[in-house]
Amino acid sequence: MSNLLEGKRILVTGIITDASIAFHAAKAAQEAGATVVLTGFGRLSLVKRVAKRLPTEAPVIELDVQDQEHLDGLADAVREHVDGLDGVLHSIGFAPMDALGGNFLHTEWKDVATAVEVSAYSFKSLAMACKPLLGPGSSLVGMDFDNTVAWPGYDWMGVAKAALEATTRYLARDLGPEGIRANLVAAGPVRTMAAKSIPGFDTFEEAWVQRSPLGWDLEDPTPVARTICALLSDWLPATTGEVVHADGGYHAMGA
Repeated sequence: MSNLLEGKRILVTGIITDASIAFHAAKAAQEAGATVVLTGFGRLSLVKRVAKRLPTEAPVIELDVQDQEHLDGLADAVREHVDGLDGVLHSIGFAPMDALGGNFLHTEWKDVATAVEVSAYSFKSLAMACKPLLGPGSSLVGMDFDNTVAWPGYDWMGVAKAALEATTRYLARDLGPEGIRANLVAAGPVRTMAAKSIPGFDTFEEAWVQRSPLGWDLEDPTPVARTICALLSDWLPATTGEVVHADGGYHAMGA
């Protein structure tokens, strides 16, 4: 992978700690030759410290995807570091605790709306914010999780991920004529801070370890990061609107 992203300019969102899938994707992208710019939300000082742990320290831009001023100013903020973008990783997801943990039937709309806006609609928001920087051959990649079944405790986040998949198909349709691809990576469970905040996450872990035909290492985000880099590269030029699984093959197995 040493030259897979040579010369590419990649925006990576969603880094919280160096255990984040987004961090490992940024690291793999740099190792593959890319120039990386990061965005952070909330604890920006923490993200900046984490950015120093990459092979090359990356600049960090503040971005709250629920703040239209942040979105409107994103392209100019990115231009302070690179003159355009070849790829964007959307690794953003959130649901209030009342929307998780078996509370599905009692979750209020305001919490559902937050989950859908941050976890699905924001992919469109981010794409449009970055569109002035993107050209033919560029790639948008989002992070998915299996939503073909109702997972214990996942509740409205599962609904939000289903909305994310639909959003990706429409992005693929509407941006495709401009040569911009939009795809998702459906990752198996990795022990990140975000994952640990999901009630019942341990049931996901057990299922993957036991049933993935290739095996699954809960502590290793590297296979997911490499799949992200493949989609950000030029090597899948005719792939868009797709969900690519990086889950050890779990999704293809029966009960």
